[in-house]
Parts: sequence; C-alpha cells; structure tokens
Amino acid sequence: MTGDGLLRPVVWVHGDCLDPGGPALAVHPGAPALWVWDDALLEHWGIGLKRIVFITECLLELPVAIRRGVVPTGVIAFAREHGADHVVTTDSPSPRFRAIVAAVETEFPVVVLPVPPFLPYAGPIDLSRFGAYWDVAKRHVFGQPPLF
Repeated sequence: MTGDGLLRPVVWVHGDCLDPGGPALAVHPGAPALWVWDDALLEHWGIGLKRIVFITECLLELPVAIRRGVVPTGVIAFAREHGADHVVTTDSPSPRFRAIVAAVETEFPVVVLPVPPFLPYAGPIDLSRFGAYWDVAKRHVFGQPPLF
C-alpha cells in the first residue's frame, strides 16, 4: 500500500531503468509489469538492430510483459487488464517521459519513484547518445579518462 489508498499497482518499465533491482520493480516485486516498445521512438531515433537486441536481452531478465505500440495507450490498457488502481514507474530525465506520464495520468494515478544517481554530477549531460554521456561520467567515476 502506498499510504494513499492505492492497493493494486502495475509497474511500467522503460528504457531509462532496465535494472531488475530498479526502484519500481523493487518496491512492487509481485506486481504485473510492462515494457512497451515505442514504435514512434524507434523510428524517430533510428534505433538499430544491435540496440534492439541488447534491450531485448535486458528485458528477458525482467519480470515484464513485452508489447509494442503507443506507450501511454499500452500502459493504460495493461493497467485496465490487471484491475490496477495506479501505475508505478521509475523517473527519467527524458522530456518524452513527462509526456507519457501525463497521458497515463488521464486514466490512472502515476507514482514516479526516484533513481539513486549513478554519480555525483549536476552539470549538463547530453542524453542523446551513450558515448556523450559516458565522456562526462567517466571523469567522475574514474577521476580521469581511462588510458584505453
């Protein structure tokens, strides 16, 4: 129970938290959980097969149903199918995330759990490519860029 009368959650897992120990799955380990392949995002970002395979391999280690389509529509349908009274997910810095949460909130309350930071950094980060993120992160993780 969340303290506000919500008893039947479903968990929405997204690409910014594919961790089996991530906050949403950890707080609700027995709740039905869902991943939705975002068709529009795949096309817009031109996500390649190697990344799709990598994400799929990560998903196979999670207790999630895997679907595809329009994310808010899929999350709402999944919540209805499971008789949920709210959706739980893990926070994301993505502006797209905020829009999805807002769309789901037209039908269900959404509880967004914070993610512990990977590293202590408050400056700007380019999240469009992992390499750009890692160029900044490695200086804080290792103290300096690795020699290799």
